[in-house]
Amino acid sequence: MNLTIFTDDRLLEEIIKYTRVKALKKDSIVINSGDEVFFVPIVQTGVLRIVRQNEDGKEIFLYHLYPGQTCAMAINCCQAHKKSMVKAIAEEDSEILQVPVNMVEEWFKYPEWKTFINSTYGSRFAELIEVIDLIAFSNMDKQVLHYLQKRAKACGSNALVITHQQIADELHTHREAVSRLLRTMEQKDILRLGRNTIELLHD
Repeated sequence: MNLTIFTDDRLLEEIIKYTRVKALKKDSIVINSGDEVFFVPIVQTGVLRIVRQNEDGKEIFLYHLYPGQTCAMAINCCQAHKKSMVKAIAEEDSEILQVPVNMVEEWFKYPEWKTFINSTYGSRFAELIEVIDLIAFSNMDKQVLHYLQKRAKACGSNALVITHQQIADELHTHREAVSRLLRTMEQKDILRLGRNTIELLHD
């Protein structure tokens, strides 16, 4: 259990008492859109990918969670007693700390926990604004490149095992459009295409 983000002995004692660590395999779903939120995850190792999914199953990528980070959407849902509005997927083999929803409010008595939660809202809000700006003001090629760069950072490799359909699904667009853009990017030496693989040639 990695709790180096906290130093308050009383808070640490309660975290150890009330939470549990869960191991996740790559691509496993931590929580689905529409699920009851019973816990808030804090990433211990690995990376989680957060995706917004509507009632029709259409998706759009929002952001990644790295070690020491938690999901503002999950916190909001548990505080408002709403079902999950996002899907969380393990980008790689990962471990999360499961914080029971009833403890999220309870631990606000600890300044360190309150700061952690408020900081989480601030960070995730900034990332959501970035996503909104990309959708509203950028061409699709910038959206695709941004998505690939974020996935590459999360995987720790410029070589991604991913299909054009998966990209299209998480950017809420058509596979044919993604394929055309990727071929254009390859011609510009931005990336290299393989069979279900994409290698970014620049950081």
